Amino acid sequence: MGDLKAFLAIVRHGNFTRAGIELGVSTSALSHRLRRLETRLGVRLLNRTSRSVLPTQAGQALASRLNEGFDLINNALGALDTWRHDPVGQLRINVPRDAARLLLAPSTVAFVERYSQITLDICVDDRPVDIVAGGFDAGIRYLDHVPGDMVALPLTDPLDWVVVGSPELLDLMGRPASPEDLLRYPCIQMRLGDNRQMPWELGNDEALVRLDVTGPVSSNDTEYSIASAIEGVGLAYCLAWRVEKEVQNGQLEIVLPEWASVGAPFGMYYPGRRQSPPGLRQLIDLLRSRFLSR
Repeated sequence: MGDLKAFLAIVRHGNFTRAGIELGVSTSALSHRLRRLETRLGVRLLNRTSRSVLPTQAGQALASRLNEGFDLINNALGALDTWRHDPVGQLRINVPRDAARLLLAPSTVAFVERYSQITLDICVDDRPVDIVAGGFDAGIRYLDHVPGDMVALPLTDPLDWVVVGSPELLDLMGRPASPEDLLRYPCIQMRLGDNRQMPWELGNDEALVRLDVTGPVSSNDTEYSIASAIEGVGLAYCLAWRVEKEVQNGQLEIVLPEWASVGAPFGMYYPGRRQSPPGLRQLIDLLRSRFLSR
């Protein structure tokens, strides 16, 4: 069973190193497992080059059947939760950085104390991810970015997006009076997980204004953008929730607060065809009780 799981992890990642990280074993140990499996079966399962690892035709057929089999096994094991007082097992969640900081970090202690037999495996990644191919039980994303074939539940109310800047920079350049005024300010551009530049949206409905700002710095990391805004590098566009403390302590100031834009909430999503993995329903309930209509 262990060799088969190792084989599936290699196929899923297309890479021995990443598969080894998932399984917690070395690359050499993983390679040994694969050779042992191929020897036992008498069939070559993978084609390996210096650049890629791809399943052979036989390997692809085996991987497809194994995925079906493991789905059945996981469903059967998951159904046992109805007979247990507490869920047992590992829960793998893929989340963007802001959700990890705002939702999971403040909730982890309460979850692990309440469900001590569940091990949380949190992968923080802002890139678009196929959670099924990646071996995750579920993911958190903004609900308008969740694939349509997934079950999705909101974890928060709709989220406000704002422009912020350091008081020193705003004292120097003046406070803008309209969204268009932002085009003359240095702005910290944000790149999305797929490397597209994130447009700044201000206002809502018919009054919504979309700006393509410019500036001396761009980043794919919210932490860096906010820290740079505090230092006066430029204005930043982010979740109002993310900068609550910085605004309260005077490090940042919300620019054009009447032009805050309401965006999609964070949501948990997972494949609907599978039995809910152990602990997922409990984690969803905990997060919704803390952050929905907060």
